[in-house]
Amino acid sequence: MEPVRRVVRDPRFDRLVPAGAELLRLADGVIWAEGPVYLPAEDGVVWSDERGNVVRRWSAADGAIEGYRPSDFANGHTLDHDGRILACEHGPRRVSSYERDGSRTTIVARYQGKRLNSPNDIVVASDGAIWFTDPPYGILDDSEGYKADSELGGRLVFRFDRTTGDLTVATDAIVHPNGLAFSPDETTLYVSDTSAPRIEGGNHHILAFDVLEGRRLASPRVFSVIQPGLPEGRSATPRPTDTTRSAGSPRRPIPRASRQPRRSTPTRTC
Repeated sequence: MEPVRRVVRDPRFDRLVPAGAELLRLADGVIWAEGPVYLPAEDGVVWSDERGNVVRRWSAADGAIEGYRPSDFANGHTLDHDGRILACEHGPRRVSSYERDGSRTTIVARYQGKRLNSPNDIVVASDGAIWFTDPPYGILDDSEGYKADSELGGRLVFRFDRTTGDLTVATDAIVHPNGLAFSPDETTLYVSDTSAPRIEGGNHHILAFDVLEGRRLASPRVFSVIQPGLPEGRSATPRPTDTTRSAGSPRRPIPRASRQPRRSTPTRTC
C-alpha cells in the first residue's frame, strides 16, 4: 500500500476525512475504477474495472486480487441486508447478486418483457427494495458493454421489490441517470445526471427528489451543478452532507451552499 498525498481546498472536507487520517493507495493499474463497496465482514472492498471487464477486491489478508474476469462490464455495487453484494452489469444488462460460492444470480433484467438498458448504480433502501439507475452507457458502444438499441426507449430510475418481484419506474425525468443515494431519513433521493459528454446541452448536475410512500419520486430540483467535471457515484452521511465522486476531479457538494468545486486529490477515482 502506498501513501497518497492529501490536498484539501475546502476545510469542510475535514468533516469527512479528518486531517490526521492516513490515505493509502490500495491498488492501481485499472483502466476505469467504478462502484466501490466496503465489506465490513472482511474489512475489505470490492470495485469494478469496468472497461477492463474485471471486478477486483482488496483485503488485508489477500491484498488486491481479481474477483471476476470477465465481469460482464460490472459497474456499481452495494450490499443487501443479508450482506450479499449486488452488482449492475452492463454486458447482460441486469442487476445480479454475487453468491458466496462465487456464482452470480440474476435479480432483474427486464421491464415489461423488454431488456433493461445498462443498469449503472444501485442502492438498497431500509425496506429491502433495490433502487437502480438505467442509463444507455453500456449499449452506446462496445467499450462499456455491447452496442445495441434501447428496448425501453427511455432512461429510467427503477425500484425493484424483492418480496413481490415488482419492478416499477420511479422517475423518467433524468436524461442520463447515474449515481444515486438516499438521504439518511430516506425522504430524499439524490441522482446524478451525466449526459453532458454525450448530448449537446446535456447536464452535469445532481438532482434531488422527494420520495413518496417509499416508492415514487416527485418534485425534481437541481441540488448541485458540478463544474468542471461530472457527478458520478455518491453516498450520504448522517450529517447533512452528500458526497460525490466526479470524473475530472473528486469534490463534495454542500447543501444550500456555494456550488463551486470543493477539493481534489492527485488520484482519479470515479
